[in-house]
Amino acid sequence: MGELEDAVMTRVWKWNRPVTVREVLEDLQQERSIAYTTVMTVLDNLHQKGWVRREAEGRAYRYEAVSTRAAYAAALMNDAWSQSDNPAAALVAFFGMMSDEQRQALRDAVRIVQGPETPEEENPGSVPDGSGR
Repeated sequence: MGELEDAVMTRVWKWNRPVTVREVLEDLQQERSIAYTTVMTVLDNLHQKGWVRREAEGRAYRYEAVSTRAAYAAALMNDAWSQSDNPAAALVAFFGMMSDEQRQALRDAVRIVQGPETPEEENPGSVPDGSGR
C-alpha cells in the first residue's frame, strides 16, 4: 500500500464506518493540498485491490474497510516472512528489533492462539488420574 493509500485507509479504519470521498478529502486537506479526484481515484484503487467495499448512495459511493488494520499488518508480516530464504533467522532478527512491550504483546498473542494450558502441560511429570503423583 502506498503512502496516500495508507493515509486514506487510516481514516477509514479510524472512523470504522462507511465514508464518502468528500469526508476523506476534507480530513486530508487539513494536512495537505489534495484534489477530490485524487481521493476518488485512491478509494477506487483500494476497492479494486479488495481493501474496501463500496455501496452506491445517489451519485456517489460510501466506502467501508473490508478488514482491520491489524489484519493488514499481519498480512504484511506474513508476506515478508514467507519470502525469506531463512524464516527462523528472519524471526530472530525481527524479535531482536522489538521493544520489551512488543515482546510482551507477542507472548500474550501466542498464549491466545495456543489456548489455555491443560494440567498435563503445566506439570508434564504428573499423572492425569487425579492422584497428584
